[in-house]
Amino acid sequence: MTEKREYSVKVIDLFCGIGGLTHGLHKEGLNVVAGYDIDDLCEYPYEANNEAKFFAKDVVEIKGEELNEQFSDCDIKVLVGCAPCQPFSTYSFKSKDKAKWRLLYEYGRLIEETQPDIISMENVPRLAKFTKEPVFRDFLDLLKKNGYEKPFFRIVNCANYGVPQNRKRLVLLASKKGDITLIDPTHEDGNYETVKNAIGKLEPLESGEESQKDVLHKASRLSELNLKRIKQSKPGGTWKDWDEELRLKCHKKASGNTYVSVYGRMSWDKPSPTITTHCTGIGNGRFGHPEQDRAITLREAAILQSFPNKYKFVPKGESFNKRRMSIHIGNSVPPRLGQAIGSSIKKHIEEYYPNF
Repeated sequence: MTEKREYSVKVIDLFCGIGGLTHGLHKEGLNVVAGYDIDDLCEYPYEANNEAKFFAKDVVEIKGEELNEQFSDCDIKVLVGCAPCQPFSTYSFKSKDKAKWRLLYEYGRLIEETQPDIISMENVPRLAKFTKEPVFRDFLDLLKKNGYEKPFFRIVNCANYGVPQNRKRLVLLASKKGDITLIDPTHEDGNYETVKNAIGKLEPLESGEESQKDVLHKASRLSELNLKRIKQSKPGGTWKDWDEELRLKCHKKASGNTYVSVYGRMSWDKPSPTITTHCTGIGNGRFGHPEQDRAITLREAAILQSFPNKYKFVPKGESFNKRRMSIHIGNSVPPRLGQAIGSSIKKHIEEYYPNF
């Protein structure tokens, strides 16, 4: 009789940030052993909420040998990552300068040097729409050349995986063993997680007010003019709901009709709009609270990104840079999307490694 074998799995998260993807993978029982990011301010939230070691390091300086040391004594190596998406603008895609895509090429280099059994990448949707451009085509070619014969990628709305937010992202999965795909959506329009379900029970705040229990739950102070604007804003509405004298000059131009969501309020009964790095200001999108006269707080933004309510972002009693924290939260992989990716990886392992 053939003795059953137990397989061990180790995961490394590149461009890990404050741990959104890692947290989701941990929730699915995957053993993430290390996270790498160039921003050392991510160390506390990453390690305080996840059983993994954080390394503050530029991806250019990381060598495959170092990652393989982290992978030592495991049967299945999994490399995941989300190369920061700032370069992926419409303008950038017109350029064939590989230097603009350094981070994605570096990720490819580390795949070649470590030869993981399974890889995953999360990124902006625009990347998948330009398969004829060198950056994504080169990445897919690299995967196939290294034994990942059938890379899977799809643009998904995170709301379909339990995130209380409409956020479209590219998810890529690839394995040396065979086919791997993202699990089917767990939610659909009609049973999406809503803004009310996510943040409806948080302590109410006024403009400029701060919770005494949670330093991240602090509302930006609105000017007198913007306070008048938010008071006339309706959930899901636009600046067209305001009195004429409150409207901006740009709104009165024909082009102003293309920016109807700025200064808007979220709706209680729907997922939020995409949480961005500027989401705590009402002039940056539909980031007004559904009923309180203010923009959402960092804590509310984090919860709408599907971070747990008690996720720790700063050591107790320490100050922090609100702008940097907003960037960290807005750029994160939503943990619930991370769970979907983790579930997909587990399903694949169970199929191809039957004793896992």
